[in-house]
Amino acid sequence: MIQSRNSESYLHSDVILSEISEEDIFRYYCPNFKALGVKFCSDLRKDSRPSVSIALIGNNLLYKDFGYDGHTFNCFGYVMQKFNISFIEALKLIASDFSLELTTSAPTVKTASLIDVESYYPRKHSKIQIKSRDWDKRDYYYWGVKYQISKKTLIKYNIHPITYFWVNNTRFKVKSIGYAFKFDKGYKIYQPNEIDTKWFSNVGGDVIQGYAQLPSSGDILIITSSLKDVLVLDTMGFLAVAPQSERVMSEKVISEFKDRFRNIVVLYDNDFDSEINPGQTAALKMCQKYNLDNIVLDEKYKSKDISDLVDNHGFEFAKEKLTTIIENIYGPEQGKN
Repeated sequence: MIQSRNSESYLHSDVILSEISEEDIFRYYCPNFKALGVKFCSDLRKDSRPSVSIALIGNNLLYKDFGYDGHTFNCFGYVMQKFNISFIEALKLIASDFSLELTTSAPTVKTASLIDVESYYPRKHSKIQIKSRDWDKRDYYYWGVKYQISKKTLIKYNIHPITYFWVNNTRFKVKSIGYAFKFDKGYKIYQPNEIDTKWFSNVGGDVIQGYAQLPSSGDILIITSSLKDVLVLDTMGFLAVAPQSERVMSEKVISEFKDRFRNIVVLYDNDFDSEINPGQTAALKMCQKYNLDNIVLDEKYKSKDISDLVDNHGFEFAKEKLTTIIENIYGPEQGKN
């Protein structure tokens, strides 16, 4: 058993890291992690190719998933994501699992709080610039053939094809196809055919994808997992938005949506091949907290999200299945723009 400190032995991230290391925490909770800087498959989602590494960035170890935008965590954030718990709950879990005898009582100036999470995440705002190009047949195949998303819809959501992009003045050449998703507060770079460089972003967690394109009011609003899903749903005739992460949606935003839209539906990923199914864990928690309706794609279709359902089974099939689910909840002809 690790001996606790007699003085200042309270529940705080600094106290925990004075007894055990960040690497200790990652090794205990992340079974696929073997060595620093060596890629492994994510245990937070379905991942057939190693796309995650844990490495020293600055003064801290960070978990970085190069194949899933938003999955960048320090050791505490990783535990929060894996078990879908709060920061304080993560501290308590770690303290218990490592037999650290810590109390929740602490001097006022050092009480554990959510501010601690920020201190372990790099929050320096990156500068992203782009060089756009004309639309061509590659874009039509990726967006139009696979997902039935039109050029008009892509332009509506400020999505543009690019040849180069710069992150803090470092230039990156797009190898196959790449796109810039433009928001008021920055860019998200999306390279669908890449693994290590699939996503770059300087967009904060408060930015809601699809928010700017919403009407002032409507019948049904779908909260989904990604901007691609928003585009697919828009093409089907549904109103939709997507937070930057499935775990990020504030009470203030939900309250606003309830004032503007008659019903709110959550359509998050069904990570059916994952033991913890993070998409549905987050969906159920949100629905219970805010009294929302949850839609789950049947795993028999082998499609974790609405975009995959379109790609795997066709646009009309996916539209019919989703429309049927919504009509079963709210009645015929509900939810369309």
